[in-house]
Amino acid sequence: MWFIVINAVLGLLISLLIIAFFILGERKILGYSQARKGPNKVGILGLLQSFADLLKLVVKFKILGYQSRSMLSLLGVGLLVGLVIVYCALYAAYYGMSSDRYSLLWFLVVTGFASYSLLCVGWGSYSSYSILGSLRAAFGSISFEASFMSIIIYCGLCWGGYVISSPQSLGLLCFLLNPVLYGVLLVCILCETNRTPFDYAEAETELVSGFNTEYSGIFFTCLFACEYVVIFIFSWLSCILMFGGGAWLVFVLPLHLLGFMWARATLARVRYDYFINFFWGVGLPLCLFSFFIAIVW
Repeated sequence: MWFIVINAVLGLLISLLIIAFFILGERKILGYSQARKGPNKVGILGLLQSFADLLKLVVKFKILGYQSRSMLSLLGVGLLVGLVIVYCALYAAYYGMSSDRYSLLWFLVVTGFASYSLLCVGWGSYSSYSILGSLRAAFGSISFEASFMSIIIYCGLCWGGYVISSPQSLGLLCFLLNPVLYGVLLVCILCETNRTPFDYAEAETELVSGFNTEYSGIFFTCLFACEYVVIFIFSWLSCILMFGGGAWLVFVLPLHLLGFMWARATLARVRYDYFINFFWGVGLPLCLFSFFIAIVW
């Protein structure tokens, strides 16, 4: 038990350190893509900007009696933080060689609870904008989970089990059997992390700021940081699933993280019905076809 807790804490600390510089890099790239400079004042070349922003958000507070949200919203924030800690525990267990025989299926379990946390955060904030953003994100998560679950089963068929350390010996097997499925997986992780062009939970143009409209201070910090930790965890997981980790992880993981930045800087938001139709009409049939390939192989 203590070993699992230590793994979770270490995984969370490592993820937060990586995310601090990922946010800085994203702001730099967004700045230069819009013909302006990104953060460059705090520290050398702005390297301490993320830490300064964290300190500013943490020291802010409001009197609870004047906040327009219920205890349900705090439950949603706590649930989201707990899910991220479990993600980090799974991430740390992979490198600690302590993953069990069904470790890959735990990602499906944790992912299934993510939509409940978003619903609690949006519903408990007493804001029409927030509840609309959380409802769209929750329904999008259901569409995403159908394809993501199929990809997990496909990888399990290729590996002969659901131990997440299995692809270390199989390498590029999942990618070579069905390269198209890798594209579906990239779309899935963009949806799960609420990133452009599938950021329906935080659609600024029509929803003000989405499900986190009524949050500030430490609660907004939790929502903001959890989103970026999930980005890192799912980028890492996609590398493990399709490329087997190892040396490929060094090359593919930075490309995934750069892909998130590029997508936010360049892509427009996809219409919601097109997004739903893609997952149920294109993504899911491709995943089912991959089952046939894996079984025949």
